Amino acid sequence: MNSRQRYNAMTHFKPFDRVYRWEMGPYEETLKRWKKEGLPEDDDLRRICGYERLETIPVNLNLVPHFEYKDLEETAEYKIFMNWDGVKKKVRKDTPPPAMPQYLEYSLKDEDDWKKLFKPKLNPDSPSRIDPYWPERKLEYKNRQHPLGVHAGSMFGWLRNWMGIEHICMTIHDNPKWIARMMGHLTDLYCEVLGRVIFDVKLDFALMWEDMAYKTSSIISPAHVRKFMVPNYKRVTDLLRKAGIDVVMLDSDGNVEELIPIWLECGINFIYPMEVAAGMDVLKLRKQYGKDLIIGGGMDKRVMASDKKSIRKMIMEKGDMIREGGYIPGCDHAMPQDISWENFRYYRKLLEQF
Repeated sequence: MNSRQRYNAMTHFKPFDRVYRWEMGPYEETLKRWKKEGLPEDDDLRRICGYERLETIPVNLNLVPHFEYKDLEETAEYKIFMNWDGVKKKVRKDTPPPAMPQYLEYSLKDEDDWKKLFKPKLNPDSPSRIDPYWPERKLEYKNRQHPLGVHAGSMFGWLRNWMGIEHICMTIHDNPKWIARMMGHLTDLYCEVLGRVIFDVKLDFALMWEDMAYKTSSIISPAHVRKFMVPNYKRVTDLLRKAGIDVVMLDSDGNVEELIPIWLECGINFIYPMEVAAGMDVLKLRKQYGKDLIIGGGMDKRVMASDKKSIRKMIMEKGDMIREGGYIPGCDHAMPQDISWENFRYYRKLLEQF
């Protein structure tokens, strides 16, 4: 089997030769630690682990052009900057990623900001939305041996990034028509741009991003998800399925249990990374949803940082599920720096047995 055949077999619960090797990677600080502990400086982690290609076509659904990055203030202790999404942030120099920055000011404050700052950057006809070499690329893609997909945007996550959690939640209550207009505009953008490319080449998956859950539940209520997001999700997934794309991946941290049935209803059927610290249990979810739900991740980063006995137990208890298919095992988030290189290599060697 080549990589593309393997991915499609696993995501459709069909026989496969071995597990598809893919997961969220390590943080930069984690890589620095691993290099001190044995990861060769002149090698590539992807080669060492046998990670397989999982790529998306060059389509830009986000802000075009993005805001200009600006360094605003810097001291011996911290740095203040404006990021590419226009959000002002403060980071301490003694706490590198994955430490969260302090959010000082958001870029989308009111409807005037939406009209003047954001809508011009969310124009579906911006020439740079599609790679200028697309006519050549689509011919190259037809003979590929790896899975290829397309980014299909975000309904809540991007707006949350631009507005902040408190503001978007209050706006859903105080000004729901504005929220509906923004999500509708984003969906128009996604459908118009995607419609120009996804029928040109047979794609294996689509990918969405939300990050819309806390440790115990969704950030907004399922009722609000159904009201504002479900109709827009369905517009996007209906278009994807017309192009033959029947695997729609969605990335969200936190506890998304109450969101999974809604996403499945919308045609979003592959959820990852299934954060264990937030209560996500992939064995339980498999029993609950069977072959309706494709799962990625689910390997507890805290266990990966503990000891080999615990790592082995974590993996072997999922052995039958891995062999069954419909599950691509991997870390339940980007890997933090408390995971040693020795533990990581042991973890990957065990997974390679499947």
